[in-house]
Amino acid sequence: MTAAEPSAAELRRELETSRRQLLENYKMASLGRLLAGIVHEINSPIGSILSNNQVSVRSLELLQDALREAQASGSAPSDKALDIVETLSGLASVDKIACARIASVIRGLKTFSRVDDSELRKVDIHEVLSDALRLTGCEFRRRIAVEVDFAELPEVECHPQLMNQVFVNLLINAAQAICGEGKVAVSTRLEDGWAHIAISDTGCGIKPEDQAKIFTQGFSTKPLGIGTGLGLSICKQIVEESHRGRLEFDSEPEVGTTFHIRIPVLQEKNRAE
Repeated sequence: MTAAEPSAAELRRELETSRRQLLENYKMASLGRLLAGIVHEINSPIGSILSNNQVSVRSLELLQDALREAQASGSAPSDKALDIVETLSGLASVDKIACARIASVIRGLKTFSRVDDSELRKVDIHEVLSDALRLTGCEFRRRIAVEVDFAELPEVECHPQLMNQVFVNLLINAAQAICGEGKVAVSTRLEDGWAHIAISDTGCGIKPEDQAKIFTQGFSTKPLGIGTGLGLSICKQIVEESHRGRLEFDSEPEVGTTFHIRIPVLQEKNRAE
């Protein structure tokens, strides 16, 4: 007696389970790739805060001595005391900037690593893009200028964590395509009920013979150990299958590449509501 063949519903469930596992595995691979840069991004402001703290402690000791002297002599605080207060104020301002930098990196990391929510939500797509830019800033460092041109958009119905993965992957690809200094531009437009997000770089471009294979699973233009061959194929799956959108590109070797993401502002089931 042979075992019963799986039903269509069971096959769909298995396919969905495999798809989710693939997405999760790719997300973890991408997260690992970002960790070294993230550590640097967090370590630098933390080092600044620790250094400032040492100066602040010493300055407070000197300030106490100066104020005691002024109190003992019944005179106003000396210029030295006022200079110390000014120094402490400056250090506090620097620490505030450093803490904001750490918070922004952590926020982007939390968004990227959050477990996928199966429910669609209406979100400000610019916030999702901004989180992705914060998270990938370690790939840009100071060699790449980032230009942002956000148009006025309504809230977009999407899976924000999945779209964050798409943006992170495309931004990292853009940074890695640029040797030396260059520019990455991110823009948004509203096109007849569709949100159009464009991510451009001034990198090496995609060779004509590779362009037809760029979304093929397992294909990568990057050296062994850098490219997984999963990124763009998963991005296309997220945009086109999970969001009924389109992911396209235009590229010119030695000039650069632009990826175009277009997703409906409202998904099909909600457009008539």
